Amino acid sequence: MFEAFGVDLAKLAFQIINFLLLLYLLNRFLLKRVLAFLDERQARIAKGLEDAESAARDRELARAEREAALDEARKEAAAMIARATKMAEESRAETVAAAKAEAEKVTARARAEIVAEKEKAIAELRTQVADLALDAAARLVRSEMNAKTQRRLVEEFLAEVPGTKPSGKGRN
Repeated sequence: MFEAFGVDLAKLAFQIINFLLLLYLLNRFLLKRVLAFLDERQARIAKGLEDAESAARDRELARAEREAALDEARKEAAAMIARATKMAEESRAETVAAAKAEAEKVTARARAEIVAEKEKAIAELRTQVADLALDAAARLVRSEMNAKTQRRLVEEFLAEVPGTKPSGKGRN
């Protein structure tokens, strides 16, 4: 049958052996290296994908940490503002209290000065009244006393005392 198709069996056997030898050599030297290269490439691609996923997770984690840090910073800033506001209020309250205390001291000092001046004025007035009374008594002793003279002396005395008006009535 091979001869009917013009096939030479020796050449066919030789070609089959050559083909098998070529397959063996390709498998031994080329195919293993190509498969190893493909496996290595696939491993690199898988590692690259894992690294990309890891980087994505790291980015997400960093974003979450950044958000947490921002939230913490906002809370801290709000707390600092609250503390500063409280300190300002306390300072203002202390300043107002100090001002009130100082005003009360000044008022008390002014009242004390007024009382002292009033007492001084009253003492001077008493001294003047006593002097006038002594003058009036001296005049009274020097002159003869009758109702008319007595009335005139009292009216003169009252006219000399500042802030009083003679009443027109005299005592007998």
